[in-house]
Amino acid sequence: MEQALQSQPPSPRPGRLAVIGLGPGAPELMAPAVRDELDRAQDIVGYTTYVRMAGPFRPDQRTLDSDNRCEMDRARLALRLAAEGRHVVVVSSGDPGIFAMATAVMEALEQADEPAWRAVDLAILPGISAAQAAAARAGAPLGHDFCIISLSDNLKPWSQIERRLEHAALGDFVMALYNPSSKARPWQLGQALDLLRRYRAPATPVVLGRDVGRPAEQLTATTLGEVWPEQVDMRTVVIVGSSLTRQFRRDGGGAWVYTPRWYPEAEGA
Repeated sequence: MEQALQSQPPSPRPGRLAVIGLGPGAPELMAPAVRDELDRAQDIVGYTTYVRMAGPFRPDQRTLDSDNRCEMDRARLALRLAAEGRHVVVVSSGDPGIFAMATAVMEALEQADEPAWRAVDLAILPGISAAQAAAARAGAPLGHDFCIISLSDNLKPWSQIERRLEHAALGDFVMALYNPSSKARPWQLGQALDLLRRYRAPATPVVLGRDVGRPAEQLTATTLGEVWPEQVDMRTVVIVGSSLTRQFRRDGGGAWVYTPRWYPEAEGA
C-alpha cells in the first residue's frame, strides 16, 4: 500500500498547469525540466499525435487527447482540472509559445471570469522549435536577424500573410515559414515563393526540414530558384535565406547553410 501511494504524486493546492514544448520529437532534444514535468503530471492534455510523442505514461496518469482543431477547448479543460487541484500538463510540439498551446491557455485565462483559474500555479516550459531544429541540422541559417511566419490562413487573412512576407523580404530577413502547405490549401506556398522571388535572387539558399528529430527526418538544401511546392507538406519547415545567406558543399554530400553575423556597411558610410 505504501509503495502504491508513493507512485501517485500528491495533488498540489492550488493545482499546477504546465504548458510544455516537446521539442522536435527526439527524446534527447527534450528539456530535462519538461521530462520532469511529464513524469510528475496526473493529467496530460493535448493533440493526440503530440500526446503519443510525450509518452509512455504510467497507468496512474490520465491522457486527455483530442483533435488538433480544439485548442481553446483543451486550454479550458486544462485550467479547470488544475483549478480542482490536479497537476496538469498541456503538450505542444516544438516550443509551446510558437503557434502552439501557450497562446490558447493565456487567452482562455484572460477571457474567463474564474478566480480559481487565476490561482493556478501556471508555468510555460520552452522547447526547441522546428525552425531551430532544422537550422541546426543545416548549419546556421538563422545566424542573423530572422522572422517566423505561418502560411496558414485559418486564423488570419491571406492578404495579411502576403503583406508580412513582402515586408520581411524588403527588410532582408531570413524567414522560417511554418504550416507551408496542406491538402486544403496547396496553392499558398507557390504563391509565397513567387512573391519572394521578386525580392531575392534565384541562388538564395533554402532549407527544407521535414520531421527533423523524428525517425522520418529529411533535410534538403536547395535554392529559391529550384525549390518547388511539391517538395513540401505540413510537416516541413521552410527556411528562406537573406541576401547574405551562403551555402557550401559538405563532405559526404549536401551543403552547409549559414547566415553571417556581420552586415556590410551601407554604401558611402
